[in-house]
Order: sequence, then structure tokens, then C-alpha cells
Amino acid sequence: MRDDERDPMPSDAPADRRTAQRVEVTWSVDCETEETFVYASISNISAVGIFVRTNEPLAVGTRLTLRFAPPGAPDPFVLDGVVQWVNPVRAFSTNPNPGMGVRFVDLEPSARARLLATIRTIAYVHTTEN
Repeated sequence: MRDDERDPMPSDAPADRRTAQRVEVTWSVDCETEETFVYASISNISAVGIFVRTNEPLAVGTRLTLRFAPPGAPDPFVLDGVVQWVNPVRAFSTNPNPGMGVRFVDLEPSARARLLATIRTIAYVHTTEN
């Protein structure tokens, strides 16, 4: 990844591993592997990946195809990803945000450019709304 494709996110905590600014969204996403299909929602997106909110996260290392369409998008995104981490549902406790962090892999330059443009537009809209 080139330096101009990164959007560094300042970190107040040393344990924060984020390498790109995340933008809060609520979009539907289809997650498909060779063995399974998960219909879920995206709660945030960045230039490097998404957080998929689901009670049925896939195992770390699982490679999957993601299909999602931001509101107003003429065509959906169809991107490959790999599960980087999981926030599981915890029995007998409160977990307000179960799901999985998915890193995009093998992005074509045109898909990366479209993704970055979409994220910048959403970030701009969020900034002007506040």
C-alpha cells in the first residue's frame, strides 16, 4: 500500500492497531465463503477493511467475498477479504458489538480508488452534518 493510500488515525492508546481512519456506517453486507453465507451489516469502513456486525462471525483467517452497496451507489462493491479478528457473542454477558474485523485483500487499483472516494465522501458528509 502506498503512503498516499493510508489515512492514519491518531491513537490515544498504544494498543490501538488501526492503520486507517474508520467511518461509521450502517450498510448491509453479504459475506460468502465456499462453505457458508452470512447476511450481516457493516458498522464501520476504512481504506483497509470493515467491521462486520454479526452474531455468527467466521473464524480468523477465513477468506471471503464481500458484497455491499453504499446508499446511492450505481453498482455494489464485490471485494475479497480475510477475517483478521473476532469479537464473539459471549454467553451470559453483554457484548454490544459482536462481529468480525475483515481486511480487504487483492484490491484492484480501480476498486481501491472507488473505495477511497466513497469513504472520503462519507467522511465529508459526516463532518458537515456535525
